[in-house]
Amino acid sequence: MKADDAIAALSALAHDNRLAIYRMLVEAGPSGLSAGVVAARLAVPPSSLTFHLHRLRGAKLVTRLRVSRQQMYAADFTMMNGLVGFLTENCCGGSGICTRRECG
Repeated sequence: MKADDAIAALSALAHDNRLAIYRMLVEAGPSGLSAGVVAARLAVPPSSLTFHLHRLRGAKLVTRLRVSRQQMYAADFTMMNGLVGFLTENCCGGSGICTRRECG
C-alpha cells in the first residue's frame, strides 16, 4: 500500500459516523448491508449517509453493489488488511507481527 492510500483511508475513517458505518460493515461481513439498514441502525439521515458512504468508497474502504432496487455496501477486506499491514509493517523488526509485551 502506498502512503497516499493509507492517508486517504485514515482520513475517511476520522469521523464518528464514518467510523461507525465502517465498523458495522466489517461486522456484517462480505455480504454487507443495504443503505437503508445502515441508515436505520445509526439513525443517520439518507443524505448524510450518502455523503459518508461516498467518502468511504472514495478511500476504497467500501464497495457498492446494486441488488434489485437496493444499494448494498460492504467493507473491502483486502483494503482493510492492506491498511493494517501498512501500519504494522515495521513492527518488531519488520515481521509485521508484534511480539513485544509493551506493544500489545
